[in-house]
Amino acid sequence: MSISPERSPRTPRHFVILRALTLIVAAVAAFSALALPLALRPTTLPLTVGDVAPRDLQAPYAVDYLSEVRTESARQSAALTVAPVYTLADPSIARAQIEDLRGTLLYIATLRADEYASPEEQISDLLALDGILLKDETVATILNLSDAQWETIQQESLSVLEQVMRNSIRQSDVASIQRSVPSRVSLALTEIQAQVVAELVRAFIVPNSLYSDDLTEADRTSARETVEPVIQSFKSGETIVSGGQLITSADLEALQTLGLIQPPQEWQNYLGAGALTLVLSIFLWLYFGFRRSSFINAMRSLVMVEIIFLIFLVGARLTIPNHAIIPYLYPLPAFGLLIATLFGADAAFVLVFALSLLTTYGLPNALDLTAYYLVSSFISILVLSKAKRVRSFLRAGIAITLVGIAMLLAYWLPYTPTDWIGVASLAGAATFNGVASSSLTLLLQFFLAQSLGLTTTLQLLEISRPDVPLLQFFLRTAPGTYQHSLQVANLAEQAAERIGADALLVRVGALFHDVGKAENPLFFIENQAPGSINTHEDLAPEDSAENIIRHVTDGVSLGRKHRLPDRLIDFMLEHHGTNITQYQYSQALKNANGDEDKVDIGKFRYPGPAPRSRETALLMLADGTEARSRAEQPQTEEEIRTLVHKTMETIQKNGQLSNTRLTLRDLTLINESFVTTLQGTLHPRIKYPGAPASGGVETIPRRRKDDRDSI
Repeated sequence: MSISPERSPRTPRHFVILRALTLIVAAVAAFSALALPLALRPTTLPLTVGDVAPRDLQAPYAVDYLSEVRTESARQSAALTVAPVYTLADPSIARAQIEDLRGTLLYIATLRADEYASPEEQISDLLALDGILLKDETVATILNLSDAQWETIQQESLSVLEQVMRNSIRQSDVASIQRSVPSRVSLALTEIQAQVVAELVRAFIVPNSLYSDDLTEADRTSARETVEPVIQSFKSGETIVSGGQLITSADLEALQTLGLIQPPQEWQNYLGAGALTLVLSIFLWLYFGFRRSSFINAMRSLVMVEIIFLIFLVGARLTIPNHAIIPYLYPLPAFGLLIATLFGADAAFVLVFALSLLTTYGLPNALDLTAYYLVSSFISILVLSKAKRVRSFLRAGIAITLVGIAMLLAYWLPYTPTDWIGVASLAGAATFNGVASSSLTLLLQFFLAQSLGLTTTLQLLEISRPDVPLLQFFLRTAPGTYQHSLQVANLAEQAAERIGADALLVRVGALFHDVGKAENPLFFIENQAPGSINTHEDLAPEDSAENIIRHVTDGVSLGRKHRLPDRLIDFMLEHHGTNITQYQYSQALKNANGDEDKVDIGKFRYPGPAPRSRETALLMLADGTEARSRAEQPQTEEEIRTLVHKTMETIQKNGQLSNTRLTLRDLTLINESFVTTLQGTLHPRIKYPGAPASGGVETIPRRRKDDRDSI
């Protein structure tokens, strides 16, 4: 697959305007491809729902089709027969009402026991109870009851309410249940006491079984789903609608299926084509604006994608209509494979979806053609995967063929009378489609990748071979740095797989990121022989920093010379970001007695830019971690964890990850991956017999801690 940087979310205003203009131009061209051929279509009867049939309309041939109109009508009828669904009785509502009643009874008991309140005040307070309206005679009865009688009424009221609320009560049942309360009161109470209990309980009876929209809708949905699709059949010569009758939706559907009426009026055709084009344009704008796909932020790539899209669309609209076999020969899946190879599967899925809808719009066999193009394109993109081998394109072509045949079996044969010659012709068309699509993709992706400065998986695999001239030059001239690059590639690749980044791109970028050091290898300690004089010791800090920083620009020059893709050049430019050469800067400050005003920090800063993608950010993290591990040589897991954490924390504090899309979860996974990889890399070696007592064989040569910034 092609790889391109995930740029900063900040996009210049003029570029957004330019991007919008290119999309508008492409949308107008797509609309033209859809709308212009409409004027050439022959017309039949211009009928719509509600019109009167001018004559008997008969089926010109036998047909069986799934009637969406009749099926939907049957489903609506089934849904209307479903009764409303209520929830089960909610015990929490009953408990709440009982508690409210208990509180009210306690309040009344308190009023009864209040010796300082006059009878009038007690009556007034009882009549003012919240949520319950007591009759005057009930209030008088309550105040005149003895304590024992009142206690009995309290217990009976709570008992009756509990009995009532145990049952399901819907809103429509409340009145009838309130009327039935007196019959539930114990016969041991007098009639007056029973009336008091009934009046107290009625006020606290509420619905505990509520109408459920979700449950009712679920039952209606189930009822709809039980309705079998309605298959409408007409024999040749059978009357669909008699002259003088109003045309219903079902009649119109049958007439459209048999091709007996023309499409909507011409202005409606243009409106429909415009609406589809507009909706798909907005969809693509929003989708790629949200996902920030690679090509949307590179004008050259954006224009190229639009041109390819229009070429496939216009070619289809010119060749497909009024043909039986050519639509199945047309290699539209090649567009999806090509976009997947250059810009990734996500972009391919969305663009091929839009292209398929536009290509088949308004065609009589739009349904089976859309399925034919869409499903074969989608599955071939998945089969192609990362296109690491030429045989991946062969597999994608086979997938297009097999899926195309399957779609023909699903959408063509059951509904269209076809002899064996026709079946063989369609199968041959699907086979040609697969071969042509994969071959066209393999051919075009090479030339387009070169012209757009993109990197494909095949290209990355080719570039990363050890016998590539630039890698050979790197290995021979700066073997220490080459080994460092291999270690960094291993670290970064493992982490990329953990977070779902492009592991192959990260690995190849890591192999080349320090290739500029091959121009002046002895300036870097990993290329210096043990015991040799460190070149930097005789240089001023500014000169030392300049020589170190130069490996970035030297690497870019070598990359351009050897025609490396721009995406790999990004790894060279961004792996140090805008950091400073800390050791040399500290030496300069020391020489200036700590006076920062006397030191030009710009002379110690890498040109950058800071990483603009997850892949280049991974390289920066892995590069710093590997260099620091060589300098400090941690021995335990805790020491490794501390080293990795400090390295990542320093890079974050320096703002080097601000323009990437790394999340906290990504950083955690990267941390764990680095620790795991370093544990395997820095494991101790056994001491061989005869080795010096103080020594042993080290996995990685030691470096001075202060020299790690010179790497």
